[in-house]
Amino acid sequence: MRKIVFVLAAFVACGPAAAEEWPEYTYADYAFTVRFPAAPRIENATYRLADGRSLPARIYSVSQSDGVFKVTVADLANTNLEEAAVIDNAVKTLSQGGEVKINIPHRVYHVYGRQLSIQGADGSRSTTAIFDYKGHLYQIEGKMFAGGNPLDMLRFQQSLIFTDGGSNRSAETIEKYREACHGQAFDPAGFDDPRCRPR
Repeated sequence: MRKIVFVLAAFVACGPAAAEEWPEYTYADYAFTVRFPAAPRIENATYRLADGRSLPARIYSVSQSDGVFKVTVADLANTNLEEAAVIDNAVKTLSQGGEVKINIPHRVYHVYGRQLSIQGADGSRSTTAIFDYKGHLYQIEGKMFAGGNPLDMLRFQQSLIFTDGGSNRSAETIEKYREACHGQAFDPAGFDDPRCRPR
């Protein structure tokens, strides 16, 4: 498996939303591809850190009546932040005004990060993945408002692919992840991958 997939995601290919294939958009300058339901709006923005610093960022987004699909790429150069601090800040920011239901390790091939599921106070639901990779924060968020189809947010979040074949973990660390899962056939997303826990 390329990455952790929620059980619901197995139904994406079977549901009505899969009747129309979402186009894949490639962004070579940041080495990723992602599928949007329509051509995304691209804008320059800022991303705020916990210490108040603002970083240059680029946002790719599609807003619809029932949800929002967004990728944020922020430049972490010269911030001297450890990955844990980057991820923790993103989790805190994303969960403001909501409740984190799931917070687990996640990966896209050999790029490792976190995956969140958040229930908003307004009835919205979101599925997000966060990565600190090659000097950038990558944050992909599918958010559905009350009454929206949750399969769409899963479909979007699971469509992210890094195209440069790199990793943000050493070969030794990846091997330790595998060992932590006691020889399971899949590549875990981290030591606390839920699939590695004793049943």
